[in-house]
Amino acid sequence: MLRLSRLTDYAVTLLSHMGSEKGVDLWAAPTLAELSGLSLHTVAKILKLLAKAKLVSAQRGATGGYRLCVPPSQISVTAIIEALDGPISITDCSSHNERQNCKIQHLCPLCAGWNKANIAVREALSRVMLADLMDPSPFLVSFSKKHGTASS
Repeated sequence: MLRLSRLTDYAVTLLSHMGSEKGVDLWAAPTLAELSGLSLHTVAKILKLLAKAKLVSAQRGATGGYRLCVPPSQISVTAIIEALDGPISITDCSSHNERQNCKIQHLCPLCAGWNKANIAVREALSRVMLADLMDPSPFLVSFSKKHGTASS
C-alpha cells in the first residue's frame, strides 16, 4: 500500500489553512497549531521543512510568522511529499541512491519496470495541486476538465 507519512498529511493540512484564509498573509505557528489540533512542536518542525523546500517563508520578529511562497494552485502534491519525506520512491530500487546500493540489481528483471511505475506515480502527483485538494467539488470532474482527460 502506498501511504503518505503523518507529517506529510499534517503539512497538507497546515498549507491548506494557510491558503484558504483570504486576507491572512502571515501565520504564527501557535495559531496554526490551534487551528489544526497539532502540537506546536510538530507544527514548528513541519514549517521548518516547508521553509527549507521554499514552499513557505519565515518572517522573524514579534510580528513574524510564515507565509506561502506561491499560491495553492502552484504547490504540487509532489513538492509537499518531497519536502517532508524526500524523493518519491515506491520501492527501494526506484530510488536512484538505493538502486546504486542494490546487491541483486544485476539479477533483477524488474528494476527498470519499477522505475517506470515510480515515474508514472510521481508525474500523476505532480499534476495534483494543493488547490485541487482544497476544492470541495469532485476531483475527477475538475481534474478531467483541467487536463483534458475523460472521467468515468
